[in-house]
Amino acid sequence: MGCGGVEHLGAAYNKLVFNNESGKMSSREINSPNIAYPEVKLVVGNNKQATMENGIIGVTLSIPDGNIIGISYNGIDNVLEARNTYTNRGYFDIVWNDSNYLGFSGDKFSVIEQNENQVEVSFSSTWNMDRSNIPLNIDLRYILRRGTSGLYIYAILKRSEKFPALEIDHIRSVFRLQQDRFHYMAIADDRQRVMPTAEDRATGQRLDYDEAVLITHPSNPELKGEVDDKYQYSCESKDNRLHGWINMDSASNKSVGFWMITPSIEFRNGGPTHQGLTSHVGPVTLNILLTHHYAGKEVAMAFQEGEPFNKVYGPFFVYLNSVPNGHDSQALWTNAAQQLSAEINSWPYDFPKSIDYFQPNQRGTVEGTLLVQDRYINGGRSAFANNAYVGLALPGDIGSWQRQSKGYQFWTQADNNGRFSIKNVVPGDYNLYAWVPGIFGDYKFTTNINITPGRVIQLGSLMFNPPRNGPTIWEIGIPDRSAAEFYVPDPYPNLINRVFVGKPKHNFRQYGLWRRYSELYPKGDLVFNVGASNYSKDWFYAQVTRNVNGKFQPTTWEIRFHLLVVISGNYTLQLALAEATTSNLMVRVNDPLTLTPLFSTGLIGLDNAIARHGIHGLHWPYSIEVPSHLLVQGQNTIYLRQSRGEGLFEGVMYDYIRLEGPETSRI
Repeated sequence: MGCGGVEHLGAAYNKLVFNNESGKMSSREINSPNIAYPEVKLVVGNNKQATMENGIIGVTLSIPDGNIIGISYNGIDNVLEARNTYTNRGYFDIVWNDSNYLGFSGDKFSVIEQNENQVEVSFSSTWNMDRSNIPLNIDLRYILRRGTSGLYIYAILKRSEKFPALEIDHIRSVFRLQQDRFHYMAIADDRQRVMPTAEDRATGQRLDYDEAVLITHPSNPELKGEVDDKYQYSCESKDNRLHGWINMDSASNKSVGFWMITPSIEFRNGGPTHQGLTSHVGPVTLNILLTHHYAGKEVAMAFQEGEPFNKVYGPFFVYLNSVPNGHDSQALWTNAAQQLSAEINSWPYDFPKSIDYFQPNQRGTVEGTLLVQDRYINGGRSAFANNAYVGLALPGDIGSWQRQSKGYQFWTQADNNGRFSIKNVVPGDYNLYAWVPGIFGDYKFTTNINITPGRVIQLGSLMFNPPRNGPTIWEIGIPDRSAAEFYVPDPYPNLINRVFVGKPKHNFRQYGLWRRYSELYPKGDLVFNVGASNYSKDWFYAQVTRNVNGKFQPTTWEIRFHLLVVISGNYTLQLALAEATTSNLMVRVNDPLTLTPLFSTGLIGLDNAIARHGIHGLHWPYSIEVPSHLLVQGQNTIYLRQSRGEGLFEGVMYDYIRLEGPETSRI
């Protein structure tokens, strides 16, 4: 797991953790506390603090606020930054109604469970119409278990019919680690590095937007001339399971790892491809539970007045490990990946005590086989939807799952024969959605699915007939909801992040690539000649504005193609955008100056993926009719004009474009 994948996972390691004294491995069952370890203890002091200890870690919490003041581990009194205020070390926060920020502060402390094997405590706040706090009831829970080298965290958010309207933009759990200890960050096998410090950023040069900084006077000379931006370390939710920091301080007698482990993403919004932050300079480790990054307000969680709500976020696991100095610190990442595997195999947990959390025996399963039948592919025969992404989300329109934020979502990937099994689904009504890499369009099962505890629903064989009106004349790109297959230019040598150098699949994460367009096309816009051009070399990854003497101008791309004959009827342009930021894409055929375009998206998109180093945002599919009278025998041109030109980052990314002939044609 991890952003980009961890290659070390395997069945042999499903139940392994480090032995904290020896650095060797020892096994344990997560759901069966190991009695060989000391008992769990809870001490509630008269200093408005409570401490949970299990002989491996100690966690100090503020009462009744619920902030994590300190985490002690393996001889370190506090891995969190003690120079910060106690509300700025380990905390839970919410951004609501555009600009209101809530750093959660409970008004009631409760002990939910206390015995030798487990302590669970609650910090809750209740909305009061006489106060200006967020119209939401919040119950933040912490669990410390016997023999575990970490802390489980979850939150229950509720609303009733009496609550006013509310819009939530972000929900997250945040940990700020000791600045003097944690310098090495890891979020994937191929995305690890020694990081700049917060002070390095403060003394650096601000670039085109605040999050991007050129490091000019670093404490570590090797980092000079690099760009740091937290969005370079974003990750799709399906891969955002493991990330964190390693203390590689040679003055210490050990290396310590601090990891955020998320065994299930069922509570996150926007589906498995929605992107969010991970760890970044601070040193900071996040768990993004809800965000509108890479999507905009379309995925914010908006409630009408009197709209009820009840949802559990988590539990997720804050995990610590260590090895003695002289051992390979990379073993900490490997071990954290093994621990992630163990947590996934133990999901859903059976130990949280909230009645709102769905236990393993309260969940259901949906199974089936997805087939694809496109009458112009494979002779019209059906084929297995191999590697299809199949998921359950709230009932809605086809493809609506990527804009959903209130309900749970449950996703899996089908095998090579299209078989899928969606397990551990909480009770409720769902639609089944899917998409298949390499196939244009989205699938939705026509019947609502009701999940009840313990039930296994067998759907049998399902047939996906993707959007298709006629045979393919030509196509550009791969329908995979991403612009990754198109031309991503080399970064500027003086604006690089070295962790991505020599890693082509991460080229898009480099800073400033959008500027390359004006250099590559200084006098005219991109022209793609079907049959001669290569989309991996000749189709720029994003249709951005052109910078002309400091002013931004709209751009018009051309697709030129030849028709031997024009057949009467409607042609179809199947066009899918992988991203849109305050854009209006207009389509014209053979006349770039016609007053009324054949098609216009209208103003769409707040994805901001161009600025934030994402190769996609939301997916925007369109089927556009092209009347045959607009085409001519011989040379034709389709004009794609992104008509907005007010800023540097306005633009779109393309996923896939296909021109289809009339259904009666034979190509």
